[in-house]
Amino acid sequence: MYVSLRDRPGSDSGKSGTTIRRVSSTVVLLGVVSLLTDVSSEMVASVLPLYLTAAVGLSPVAYGFLDGMYQGVSAFLRIAGGYAGDRGGQPKWVAVLGYGASALSRIAMLVATGFAAITAVVTVDRLGKGLRTAPRDALIAEASDPKMLGRAFGVHRTLDTIGAALGPLVAFALLAAVPGSYDSIWVVSFAFAIVGVAVLVLFVPNLRTAAGTARIGLRRTFRAVAGRRLRRPLIAAGVLGLLTVGDGFLYLSLQERDDFAAVYFPLLYVGTNVAYLALAVPLGRLADRVGRARVLVAGHGALLACYLLAALPSGGLGLTLVVLMLLGVFYAATDGVLPALVSRLVPAEARGSGIAAAQTVVALARFASSLTFGLLWSLQGPASSLLLFAGLLTAAIPAVAWLLRGVEADA
Repeated sequence: MYVSLRDRPGSDSGKSGTTIRRVSSTVVLLGVVSLLTDVSSEMVASVLPLYLTAAVGLSPVAYGFLDGMYQGVSAFLRIAGGYAGDRGGQPKWVAVLGYGASALSRIAMLVATGFAAITAVVTVDRLGKGLRTAPRDALIAEASDPKMLGRAFGVHRTLDTIGAALGPLVAFALLAAVPGSYDSIWVVSFAFAIVGVAVLVLFVPNLRTAAGTARIGLRRTFRAVAGRRLRRPLIAAGVLGLLTVGDGFLYLSLQERDDFAAVYFPLLYVGTNVAYLALAVPLGRLADRVGRARVLVAGHGALLACYLLAALPSGGLGLTLVVLMLLGVFYAATDGVLPALVSRLVPAEARGSGIAAAQTVVALARFASSLTFGLLWSLQGPASSLLLFAGLLTAAIPAVAWLLRGVEADA
């Protein structure tokens, strides 16, 4: 990982006059913010499926609804967050609002005891995520060399994933020390989130984006987002999102098959995040070289293999680790690659809105996917449901690959 001394792409390297091809310090600082925030969020996410089904007693259908909320409710503010960052040209402060809302939701878990209250808290957390994600990614794109967007997003996602790997470990340690002490997880999670907000406010530069001088209007933003260049990537993202099973469901199916003790459940998230951590930068660089659309599609091939292995009637530790690794490959090949792809298909002044549009499509599609999978689980069990999704994804992957042919040619 390399950090430049300047925050803007295209700066000169002194005597040689060549462009500094390093990742901006702004990207690294935003990665630190995400690292701290993900320690917080993954502490909660790694115990939430077990907490809701075992401690609160939700059925698979009810959990599917809540998981769908967790996956999809952020969609309602993603476009607004992206547009607000574009309109003002200062996406940092929009991101601050989003990170702050998510931080407050952590401490609210202390008093959320029923299904309705927990749903409300999860909604606030996800709305905060929806508000912050597109402005943050627009800031990353603005601070980076256009030829190195895959690497820049890969570095950010690597730091993000370090936090995502540490969060479940902290939760595991707390549950091991005091079994069933979910309240301690909510408090420590809140502390990490507040530190992340402080780093964003105090240390991330208020980098003004191109939209700040363009003062892009709502109509022009809509034309950019709904234009021909973005149409096929949005359709592809929606189709693939509809066939993406939530992590919680995958982990619950592994637990049901192999009878993991409750205390070990958070460690499943660690396995996925370690694989993601190792591969985020390499796959980001690969996407820059061979094409972001190709890597995006290939990542869903790893997800397909993950479904097939998770649906087997018996597994054991070795097979479980392979499933976790494949899920990490999937995220490394898609999470940062999609915004890197989309950011080059819209004008610079509408970059945040374009990224938000893609993220909104994915979030809504995954919301529908979680609801559908929860219902299927109740009707026919996890293995059959995973096999059904695997069959549909098998048909979708070549169709999406065809749909995305040449999409980067004009970028």
